[in-house]
Amino acid sequence: MAKAIEVDGLTKFYGDLLAVDRISFAVEEGELFGFLGPNGAGKTTTVRMLSGLTRISEGEARVGGFDVRRQAKEVKAHIGVVQDTSNLYLDLSVYDNLMFAAQIHGVPRAQRHRRVMELLEMFGLASRKDQRFAALSRGLKRRLTIASALVHEPPILFLDEPTLGLDVKSRRLMHRLIKELHARGTTIFLTTHYIEEADRLCDRIAIINRGRIILVDTPEGIKRRAQGEQAVRVSFEGGGERLAEQLKGLPHVEDVEVTSDGFELRSER
Repeated sequence: MAKAIEVDGLTKFYGDLLAVDRISFAVEEGELFGFLGPNGAGKTTTVRMLSGLTRISEGEARVGGFDVRRQAKEVKAHIGVVQDTSNLYLDLSVYDNLMFAAQIHGVPRAQRHRRVMELLEMFGLASRKDQRFAALSRGLKRRLTIASALVHEPPILFLDEPTLGLDVKSRRLMHRLIKELHARGTTIFLTTHYIEEADRLCDRIAIINRGRIILVDTPEGIKRRAQGEQAVRVSFEGGGERLAEQLKGLPHVEDVEVTSDGFELRSER
């Protein structure tokens, strides 16, 4: 199967701060790929690099078959990007916001109204098309933001924490919409810090922490790994590297990772 996203050694520095540390992965066409990690792990920075919003420090990335560094215009024509901060206009109506987005994304004038009405129906916003964006609830604003990213029918959609701050009802509705988009063949790159969300929605999940990808697997594969091993984190001052090497030789010890203040030991159950 063709690759929608290919990443090799992707790295981002902000001054001396290493935000994303030589990550590599690939996303298949039509896949719903989860990027799971805590706040500050590097999820949003990765999305911004892949969508051309932030310069890549090192490494290579291709999105939709196009080189992100050298073919940024082509990449942007093939993607939709939804971040927590909306770029819609508070004083414009729901309908006018989508019409303006269609114009910006180069949708032919004769097709704009039809495409906007399709999206309003799909996202349950048709009855609110004349309401100002500022008057919408958080959940409705999020729906409209996603709809605006889809006006040009991009094959690849980046969703950065799409359910952050939503109530339970709005989150469930958002999950349904994401599943519907996935069923239509859209490749979706979804960042989240909710484990259950990644498990429920995604075909595969990459777990990222402190800028590094820890593993990439299916939800089922990750569960099997979790059931088959246990981890113990130990913190102390001094001598950690030597003790960690000694522990690696013990029976049933799978791995010992040295951390900044100790080590983490993983073993078979």
